[in-house]
Amino acid sequence: MNITNLVAERSTCLRRAVGAIIIKDKRILTTGYNGAPTGLRHCLEVGCLREKLGIESGKMHEICRGIHAEQNAIIQAAYHGVSIKGGILFCTNQPCSICARMIINAGIKEIYYQSGYADSLARELLQEAEIELIRVDCEKRGNFS
Repeated sequence: MNITNLVAERSTCLRRAVGAIIIKDKRILTTGYNGAPTGLRHCLEVGCLREKLGIESGKMHEICRGIHAEQNAIIQAAYHGVSIKGGILFCTNQPCSICARMIINAGIKEIYYQSGYADSLARELLQEAEIELIRVDCEKRGNFS
């Protein structure tokens, strides 16, 4: 999780810095953080439309110019031709339902996350897909709950 938190520091989101890594066979395959697509201006430069409109966390993702950390990690694997099937995702936050669907189709088998997220549908989808969702207590090193 320390590496995941370090990746989150690259985030350009004004509301929440999220980092993700995908590992397989004890090797880091990809990383991702939330921010605008490559070559586009970041929220740090243009501001946050969701914030301006008063949209609460977890709602109306479609009007955000950013891509979630989990999505960026999956996209990075596809871009470089790296199979993440059977991999493990570490993320600073529980994935949302959009990311959960991508994670399911990417073949990720386990998710370790640090903080919750207000999206019960994501938990339901991951449970139905039999993807283990494990919250990590970072206060106690190595303690998984």
